[in-house]
Amino acid sequence: MIPEKRMPTLFQALLPIGLLIVLLGLNVSFFDDTLSGANQVVLMLAGALVGLIGYRLGYSWVEMRLQIVKSISTALPAILILLLIGALSGTWLLSGVIPALIYYGLSFLSPVIFLFAAVVISGIVSLATGSSWSTIATIGVALLGIGSAMGFNEAMVAGAIISGAYFGDKMSPMSDTTNLAPAVAGTDLFTHVRYMMFTTVPSMAITLVVFLVIGFSIDTGPFAAQGNDVQQVIAATFNVSPWLFLVPAILFTIIMLKVPPLPALAVGVLLGGIFAVVFQPRLIDCLSSQSGNYARDAYVVVLKTIYGATAVDTGDAQMNELFITGGMSGMLETIWLILSAMFFGGIMEATGMLKKITVSVLGMVKSDASLIASTAVSCIFFNLTASDQYMSIIVPGEMYKDAFKDRGLKPEVLSRTLEDAGTVTSVLVPWNTGGATQARVLGVSTLSYLPFAFFNIISPIMTIFFAYMKIKIRKYNTKNKLNNKE
Repeated sequence: MIPEKRMPTLFQALLPIGLLIVLLGLNVSFFDDTLSGANQVVLMLAGALVGLIGYRLGYSWVEMRLQIVKSISTALPAILILLLIGALSGTWLLSGVIPALIYYGLSFLSPVIFLFAAVVISGIVSLATGSSWSTIATIGVALLGIGSAMGFNEAMVAGAIISGAYFGDKMSPMSDTTNLAPAVAGTDLFTHVRYMMFTTVPSMAITLVVFLVIGFSIDTGPFAAQGNDVQQVIAATFNVSPWLFLVPAILFTIIMLKVPPLPALAVGVLLGGIFAVVFQPRLIDCLSSQSGNYARDAYVVVLKTIYGATAVDTGDAQMNELFITGGMSGMLETIWLILSAMFFGGIMEATGMLKKITVSVLGMVKSDASLIASTAVSCIFFNLTASDQYMSIIVPGEMYKDAFKDRGLKPEVLSRTLEDAGTVTSVLVPWNTGGATQARVLGVSTLSYLPFAFFNIISPIMTIFFAYMKIKIRKYNTKNKLNNKE
């Protein structure tokens, strides 16, 4: 006989999450690098507890496994993109693209306004391309190198880059999440984008002011001389040329033409390899076995840079840290983390635990403001548990859509809340696909840059503030509401 399934109690649903939080806290205390395996194991242990509770509630392993596989399948595009970003970082280092961006950036960016400029530049590129991930993996890496060369705290620079990149991603009509949120809520794209401006522009304005104040409050005296030293080391190691800017220019043009991320990034990897062979023969000789056959050596070095670790020796130990890349293999720990997170999120969903928690939250809704706040909290909750920004938009969107209609709130109120709290907070969770990816790409841990990702922190607070202050909360009038129900 097939056992009757029972819904978990709220205590049963929260128990695995409590265990996860405790163990993750222990990992932070006991391990220097939690991404190397500690967090992965903890996620699987918490998932195992979910499985045991689910089995006692009447759920079969086959049902749980199917949902786990489904959850993992949603993360496969992110995993493939992650591998290509690893390859891109390798060929763009070998070709001299990243060193050239650092070299010229040190000439044009003043230390006083650097953090402010990092937000603006990242925001513009992400707005144009619609992709925070591509922006961070390209321009973001270069900006981090410039900031490091100037002597800035890397976590602070990473926070500025992420703030700008996620602002652009959130507001770009070409962004997948910007299209997903209105589709789930039931409104059109441009109504959604225009309505988001009410909360997004103030959030970005506060972020820019904060970074500008930080820039003016830091002693930038020694930065100029340090920047000149960095430029000299780069010029002595790489063949620096403005022609190298063709590589990012072509890639961003392809992305703006709405070419999907995977083929676009693949083109970027290929261009980086070609430019490395043409512009950096001296570097390739240094990294190769010097067989006497340049074509053979170049082929071997480029391929190794794509799939493995590469370290360029500049003769300066401190500078060498700027020119290290892990290639595709450097992303494997992050992929392992994503798979572990999908295992936990999938089994939580299969056993009805996520539904139980969200239904309990919905039961506490008493007003328009509390409904919007509950939606925002649910988005963050799904980023913590389902570990994917798309799930943090889709599930709360479907769950609260009818509640928004019943209270006469227009769908753009829901779509804006989903983006304000779902899209931007994924990068703040170490085991989320967003947080895990950006920590690996930038080489800065999620918890280190989190306090400086001001835009991402302010956005959900801003949407809740607007709700309780009743600012720009669009509602149907009585006639429209009746027509809408008909």
